[in-house]
Amino acid sequence: MPPTTTRIGSGAGFAGDRIDPAVELARHARLDDLVLECLAERTIALGQRRRLADPGAGHDPRLEQRLTALLPDLLAGGVRLLTNMGAANPPAAGRIVRDHLDRLGSTAPVAVVTGDDVLDRIDPDAPAAEDGRPLRAHGELVSANAYLGADALLPALESSAAVVVTGRVADPSLFLAPLAQRLGWDLADPGPAAAGTLVGHLLECAGQLTGGYAADPGAFDVPGLARLGFPFADVAADGSAVYGKPDGSGGRLDRHTVRQQLLYEVTDPTGYRTPDVLLDLRGVRVDTAGPDRVRVTGARGRARPDELKVSVGYRAGHRLEAGISYVGPNAAARARLAADVVAERVRGLPVAPRIEVRGGDEDARLRVAAVDHDTGALDVLGHEVEALYTNGPAGGGGARAHVDEVIGVLSTLVPRAAVAPHVTLLEAGRAAA
Repeated sequence: MPPTTTRIGSGAGFAGDRIDPAVELARHARLDDLVLECLAERTIALGQRRRLADPGAGHDPRLEQRLTALLPDLLAGGVRLLTNMGAANPPAAGRIVRDHLDRLGSTAPVAVVTGDDVLDRIDPDAPAAEDGRPLRAHGELVSANAYLGADALLPALESSAAVVVTGRVADPSLFLAPLAQRLGWDLADPGPAAAGTLVGHLLECAGQLTGGYAADPGAFDVPGLARLGFPFADVAADGSAVYGKPDGSGGRLDRHTVRQQLLYEVTDPTGYRTPDVLLDLRGVRVDTAGPDRVRVTGARGRARPDELKVSVGYRAGHRLEAGISYVGPNAAARARLAADVVAERVRGLPVAPRIEVRGGDEDARLRVAAVDHDTGALDVLGHEVEALYTNGPAGGGGARAHVDEVIGVLSTLVPRAAVAPHVTLLEAGRAAA
């Protein structure tokens, strides 16, 4: 018999998120599941770049740091962990989790969800959602990751895995899947799929539900921002949910913060598209349920789409960022003179740099940036900035020039049938599919 309620927490809303609020949840919030959502289009592109340079890399670089901080409390409390920190290399991330569990003496399996990599199944001539041009026209395609839905995670959750590691999964689906598994929901039913997707949408950005990314002194005050607490939700089998945060933590959780997050990144409130459902927000109610407690009800949905969104990475060239600083009297004028010198020196180069001066009258910095496939021209441009030390205005310092590769990101769609998720269980001492 499924339980009537389950509690799920949000321990990260992006790759750079704080770790201690997740530890606070794991230790004190009496969770059933903790989700670490650490993957965006930008971060999976960075993961793909790392994997291209090193086939053993590509997972989230903070994975081990988060595991070290969280696993002892999660294991002690029987809290299951779900995370997309596998990024561009879920199998490698799974092995790291396995190693951590072994060191802690846990024999619980690790479930690794793959199948989001569809590079060999996309049509290079398909139009990019951003500009309608064929994907191949933007540059060499190096990655394509489909947004998996909650159904891809269910086999992993129905195992006895203590940790589930994924790559590209739609953010709300990371939350919907454990809710459906624990509460016995049928994902083919748009009603519960919509309810769980709404929970995921509200929790996926972690501290944004408790006042993070919203504080504006005098206009929208958030107490205790330095010790912002992350949210959890008590979700009932009927799809209603009460949101809260740990007692004594910083931040605020009220109708204002919930309503802000409700519309975050939603372009169509009548049909927010996910792999699991088209979520309709028009009937949603947001009511105060106590101090730092908010009840949300009324999600509706329509049947899931037949196509999945795909995030496509391509080689977009290289990026130069260079600069030099000037301080003291007349600093801004000297920085502007430096800009004029660089502009004159690079005239004729086959790149179009952005040259600008930032700062005030007595503390200014020349910034030069460009993106191009011609790394030789970018190197010349960066050298011209560095050469200002002894060939430019007086008192220049802190010159820097850095060139790195840019992996661009596009979007397209693939038929759902073209995507085949797979779960691998990594058990103590051996791996088995």
